Amino acid sequence: MVCYNFMPVFDWTRTELARRRPDGSTVLAYTQEAVDAINPEDMFDSIRGSMNGTVMPGWEPERMAHIKELFEMYKDIDEEKLFENLVYFLKAIMPVCNKYDIKMAIHPDDPAWSVFGLPRIITGKEKIQRMLNAVDDVHNGITLCTGSLGTNLENDLPDIIRSIPGRIHFAHVRNLKFNSPTNFEESAHLSTDGTFDMYEIVKALHDIHFDGPIRPDHGRMIWDEVAMPGYGLYDRALGAAYICGLWEAIDKAESRN
Repeated sequence: MVCYNFMPVFDWTRTELARRRPDGSTVLAYTQEAVDAINPEDMFDSIRGSMNGTVMPGWEPERMAHIKELFEMYKDIDEEKLFENLVYFLKAIMPVCNKYDIKMAIHPDDPAWSVFGLPRIITGKEKIQRMLNAVDDVHNGITLCTGSLGTNLENDLPDIIRSIPGRIHFAHVRNLKFNSPTNFEESAHLSTDGTFDMYEIVKALHDIHFDGPIRPDHGRMIWDEVAMPGYGLYDRALGAAYICGLWEAIDKAESRN
């Protein structure tokens, strides 16, 4: 299984890498107003000091050194052209994927809207279904990332899961807390700590008999841990335990009915 994305220039984007929460933890956060008020080079400089000596995906210094050239390459690429390129890519590799049973799992855009004017094409149910229908092969699937699709509050996460059984090859299950529709921060995985109903998300995966890998994905920085922002061990371990607990509870509840 290959998890990949088709986000131009950047990977997922956050405007803060260490927003402090009331519980004392720090989290990744995004504010659209911050994006609107700054250019990509300056944003990189503003967050570089919060990377804890690590390199964040999509924000590598060597990439940032050529940021203007990268934007120039995409000046004539809109959503439709980018989608055509994605379909061309998928059709070209499907014979090899079928031969060796390789499942391609595209990661949704994060956030689920245009950033710095760049096109975004994997942002919700209709666009996911269009991509799956364009290359209608079981090896063409998605990474169901609740934290990416969930950035758009209009996305019904359990409904998206149930609409594409058999085409979810990887699940990234995490939670977000919204301060406004375009100002959000990552939270603990617990439903009560964020905006999403994690029970309903896990139940939807259980209902479609999902049997692929699940990971807790991003988490808080807690207990004085110093690591790549969003990728600390401790809170993600708590998230993994929480997800396993939900799955076991749902499994046992359904087996008794």
